[in-house]
Amino acid sequence: MKFVTYKKEGKSAVGVLNAAETAVIPASELGLKAQSMNELIDELNGAMPVVSNGAKEISLDAVKLDAPIPEPKQDIICLGLNYRDHAEEATRADAVFDVQRGDAVYFAKRLNKAVASGDTIDGHFDICDSLDYEVELGVVLGKDAKNVKAADAAEYIFGYTIINDVSARNLQTRHKQWYFGKSLDGFTPMGPCILSAEELGAMPELDIRCYVNGKLRQNSNTRMMIFDIPFIIEELSAGMTLKAGTVIATGTPSGVALGMDPAVRQYLKRGDVVRCEIDGIGVLENTIG
Repeated sequence: MKFVTYKKEGKSAVGVLNAAETAVIPASELGLKAQSMNELIDELNGAMPVVSNGAKEISLDAVKLDAPIPEPKQDIICLGLNYRDHAEEATRADAVFDVQRGDAVYFAKRLNKAVASGDTIDGHFDICDSLDYEVELGVVLGKDAKNVKAADAAEYIFGYTIINDVSARNLQTRHKQWYFGKSLDGFTPMGPCILSAEELGAMPELDIRCYVNGKLRQNSNTRMMIFDIPFIIEELSAGMTLKAGTVIATGTPSGVALGMDPAVRQYLKRGDVVRCEIDGIGVLENTIG
């Protein structure tokens, strides 16, 4: 089941895609009152809705898909250097990434408004001279998680989405931490949907790719993560309550511009098209403005 946020005649609503992915079934047709994805997650509380025969549909041609969670309740929790090949390329590029690999690297990403697929990413070129892309699998929690064991993590996952962890490398490295360089307005494209966890489980093995102007830059599989999703949920929930609707970005594989040979490094520029793909979830594509 694929959950979406959409706009019709300027009004925002939520629902699920039909089986053919040609139309949206509004939440009201599922017996739900939710008007936003955060409300829908809270209302379901870990359960999945049932689509009845004869449910009314709205053609995708009549709506505009938004980011699935346009305004998360809290900052996104991110993992840094969670694919070994990316950790190696980042460390070669700049000493600020030279960290001990015995433990996971967590950081927060400020998100005021997520960018929908098809919309423009503000490059902030007045302060950013090294704009980079990072395709990532996003995990969305379906209910509050506290002291969750890895073996039980699947019970707390609502679903999965695609996140482009856009990064201003000059700001990220200048400040020796990652919050500012990854949190500029518009630096979190997300979408096009949330694929329910019941279809993938807690340890999905999905091909993950990123293209810039049609050229393949990143190509891996989520099984290559150093710290898997059950581990992440267990470790974080041991020290904090992860609220329903929490979004976790699980890290990016190698192939980012930062990791290229400086002589041929190609950071993003205005007009570039970034296409992020994760099998089963879909495509998140944006143009740099």
